[in-house]
Amino acid sequence: MGEESLRKRKGEHSRKEDGQSVQSHEPQTMNLQKQANLLFSAFSLHAGICMIVGTIIGSGIFVSPKSVLANVGAVGPCLTIWAACGILATLGALCYAELGTMITKSGGEYPYLMEAFGPIPAFLFSWTSLLVTKPSSFAIICLSFAEYASTPFYPGCDPPQVVIKCLAAAAIVVITIVNSLSVKLGSYLQNFLTAAKMIIVTIIIVSGIVLLAQGKTENFEDSFKDSKISVSSIGLAFYNGLWAYDGWNQLNYITEELKNPYRNLPLSIIIGIPLVTVCYVLINISYFTVMTSTELLQSQAVAVTFGDRVLYPASWIVPLFVAFSTIGSANGTCFTAGRLVYVAGREGHMLKVLSYISVKRLTPAPAIIFYGAIAIIYIIPGDIDTLINYFSFAVWIFYGLTTIGLIVMRFTRKELRRPIRIPIIIPVIVTLVSILLVLAPIISAPELAYLYCVLFILSGLIVYALFVHFKFNWPQKISKPITMHLQMLLEVVPAEEVTE
Repeated sequence: MGEESLRKRKGEHSRKEDGQSVQSHEPQTMNLQKQANLLFSAFSLHAGICMIVGTIIGSGIFVSPKSVLANVGAVGPCLTIWAACGILATLGALCYAELGTMITKSGGEYPYLMEAFGPIPAFLFSWTSLLVTKPSSFAIICLSFAEYASTPFYPGCDPPQVVIKCLAAAAIVVITIVNSLSVKLGSYLQNFLTAAKMIIVTIIIVSGIVLLAQGKTENFEDSFKDSKISVSSIGLAFYNGLWAYDGWNQLNYITEELKNPYRNLPLSIIIGIPLVTVCYVLINISYFTVMTSTELLQSQAVAVTFGDRVLYPASWIVPLFVAFSTIGSANGTCFTAGRLVYVAGREGHMLKVLSYISVKRLTPAPAIIFYGAIAIIYIIPGDIDTLINYFSFAVWIFYGLTTIGLIVMRFTRKELRRPIRIPIIIPVIVTLVSILLVLAPIISAPELAYLYCVLFILSGLIVYALFVHFKFNWPQKISKPITMHLQMLLEVVPAEEVTE
């Protein structure tokens, strides 16, 4: 579609006729969809690995070490938790590799739950993800970026909260704009930031290996001494460790945009996640070569403290590259989460305008902008540790439900082609661990936040009944003029031909 056609298309969709929605029903929208798919299909194996590594390695490894150590109390259990979290993330990703090659649709868990259990669980997932898990994840990452970026300017004390939150909000705005403007620009930015974060990861790991070779091993003696192990502490330690691994399923959100997904999806997972696991364990070992458990817990920013002790006078590179790392993770999260909103809107489970794509940019701009706006709201009252626990509890409910769906479809959807078929024991293990991770904190350390989270998820049933199942007329009367004005403002159109 040339520029003249696009201008004509823009004109057709910007006219307001008799107060009706400007949504087009013309077949030309299918051409726009095809062109969008061609542009979206820009992810090779290398880009897929970059997306996984770049999204996982972000703020988690620079924030979670303190929380994991605080819950288990000693170096030995801490390193064990980090390795176990990597194994669990790999097993979960293998389950998703089968699902992603069996159901090659973008949107992550959404299409899998739709195929396995029908529209209600899929809607509850999109409802919870849109308003809780994805924006809270985005907010956590950007808050972490803001902490590390502002720490060098406030030596000896914590940066003011207003500075952190304003900087985090600015980061959200910039990332949202970049991903709304261009798919390729977001992909190129992701590749660049992934390279940058691998530099700081390599610096920390190599420095740790050198220190170990020099005999800095005293912090690893009696590494299980004074450990505090309980069901609650292990569960919370896993929450924080798994937060650092969050992103292992991100490639499933852009399956439609991946070249040769039957090959590149599983290979990206098999290469990317074990690589991240090795890096995480080695980074934590490096931390303990220069800090005792007490010193690590007292550190304002673990990686910055490591840099001050090992890399001085070049320690300034640590907060700089950590900032790159967290921004890269936030960019990857924004890039993939926008696709969930897009797919849910396309299925009629969200506002229809959220499934529209930009005429000029061919990006799901409304979905990305909406997602960024919700994330900014989470920053206002946001505390990183509280948000992590809230996020982890909600997300593991749906991880477990998705792996149950994989097991169920082995018996109910035998006709589906499965280029990858993992042993049934793997989804069973992931399901059992998911149940333990959801129930352990509730039983051992119940908090109202968990109850609020469950009530919020269940409230989606009311929303589904009113707006999706019964489709009352009055919400549509309200949404039509909103959709019309947003179409004209954002210059977006339906990605597919709509029939009524």
